[in-house]
Amino acid sequence: MKLILYYIRKHLGIFLLSTLFLTMEAMADLFQPAFMSMIVDRGIQNANVRQILFYGACMLGIAMAGAVCAVMRNRFASRVSQTIGKELRRDMYHNVQLLSMENIDRLRPASIITRITNDVVQVQEFINGIMRIMVKAPITCIGAIILILIQTPRQAPVMAGILAAASVLIFGNMRIGYPRFGTVQRRLDRLNGVTREFLSSVRVVKAFHAEEKEGEKFEDVSLEFARANIAALRTMAVFSPLISLTVNFGVVLFLWISANSQSTEIGRLMASVNYMTQVLFAVGMISNTLNVAVRATASSARIEEVLEEKPAQHISANPLRPEIMGDIRMEHVSFAYAGSGEKALHDINLHIQPGETIGIIGSTGSGKTTFVNLIPRFYDAVEGNVWIDGCDVTEIDIRWLRTAIAVVPQKALLFSGTIRENLRWGNEAAGEEELRRAAEAACAADFIEQSPQRYDTLLGQGGINLSGGQKQRLSLARALVRNPKILILDDCTSALDAQTESDVLKGLRNMAGGTTVLLVSQRISTVMRTDRILCMDNGFVQGYGTHEELMASCKTYQEIYHSQIGGGNYG
Repeated sequence: MKLILYYIRKHLGIFLLSTLFLTMEAMADLFQPAFMSMIVDRGIQNANVRQILFYGACMLGIAMAGAVCAVMRNRFASRVSQTIGKELRRDMYHNVQLLSMENIDRLRPASIITRITNDVVQVQEFINGIMRIMVKAPITCIGAIILILIQTPRQAPVMAGILAAASVLIFGNMRIGYPRFGTVQRRLDRLNGVTREFLSSVRVVKAFHAEEKEGEKFEDVSLEFARANIAALRTMAVFSPLISLTVNFGVVLFLWISANSQSTEIGRLMASVNYMTQVLFAVGMISNTLNVAVRATASSARIEEVLEEKPAQHISANPLRPEIMGDIRMEHVSFAYAGSGEKALHDINLHIQPGETIGIIGSTGSGKTTFVNLIPRFYDAVEGNVWIDGCDVTEIDIRWLRTAIAVVPQKALLFSGTIRENLRWGNEAAGEEELRRAAEAACAADFIEQSPQRYDTLLGQGGINLSGGQKQRLSLARALVRNPKILILDDCTSALDAQTESDVLKGLRNMAGGTTVLLVSQRISTVMRTDRILCMDNGFVQGYGTHEELMASCKTYQEIYHSQIGGGNYG
């Protein structure tokens, strides 16, 4: 609740103004039965038409004033709740951008999406409910009880009993409901995760005709979500009727006690019954709002977890901004992913000279991607040091570092928009000539020129309207537009044929002269052309040197060469 109160305080003026209109609306509702009793006891009993019209006009005026207050209250309540929702999403999104990959792995992307969307909605509904109902309900309830005691003082014991019973039921509702609504949100995380996984791999699912299997998986998590919701709503289904029954029983008891009332007290009795009905509705509103509060409390705790998450990486108090030339050195570097008991990299020691092109090869799971992820600080080594141009990478300003590095990931990632907009992710100030040169170097110029609007051709989400090879070449061109000092190519030519790959690498050498290039590949024919080769297996460096040196000394490299190229059996 501290989080909700913090954001409410930021808009306290409008919140209090809405509360003022809400209070006036509640007072207008409370005045109506009092004037009705006056119409009955003073107007109808005495056959005084003038008093009937006078009190009737007062009721109409009060009703109109209450309606105006309700409109104003709704306007301010909607404005504040929507503004707070926007701020929560903005602050969460901003903090997620600052987190390291280790944090995001721990929080899980599907859960983050649920928190930014559904959890924020729960908080919005609660804040809106506070300003529309939560404040009005106690004012109405307390005011109605006071007026009942003024109208019919003998009903005090009945009111005390009703309130005590209703309070016990409301407390029990909250106590049982809170953990259940927390479970609902966690089940929603899992449902979103399965849905996201299916949509991102829908082509593979269809290719393997695995729709039925994925449908069963979705059915299972959907059933878990439904069961969690049923368990939570069952609490409301039990307690809400009990609360209503308690108050209705009080109304019956109230009428039974008032059975011998004199005719001159009929108006007061009508007013008291009306106030009892208002108490019933107020208690019901309080119960429903507290149910929303239980959900909002569970959601705010999840939101707060994201907002309070601190980057797992060390942030230097006085970050360095050295001139980055591409000199990379690792000393006794080891790495393990959070929550994993095994190391992904073991005691790596090597030195890469500025302007060198280093090929990185190894079997799947050998640690190639993990190795290159340490250089732009997607992750930090758990042991040892990574040095860039003589500076410990953890002491370098992270924006400064990543501005000098371009990464082309294993899976080509493009964004909705034009080809030009995607290429300018590498450099927003890039001119047409720079875009053209990068596209030519990446062998992407031909298909761009053949596209309907050339560089203004719109791409679907993720570049859905391009082939895998076209997406890889655009991703490479985007990196080249950046003119980086360090270029990381993480198996980014896997969708290209051998000739196109050869042309791309040739264009890369021509355009990226002087750039330190780390080329991860499964193809030995690709890394053979590099200055030196890093051969990895199971997180260990098996060999580091030229093709000839590794062929003479590294058994793992020899086996890869023999399996792909053929020839003699080395070692």
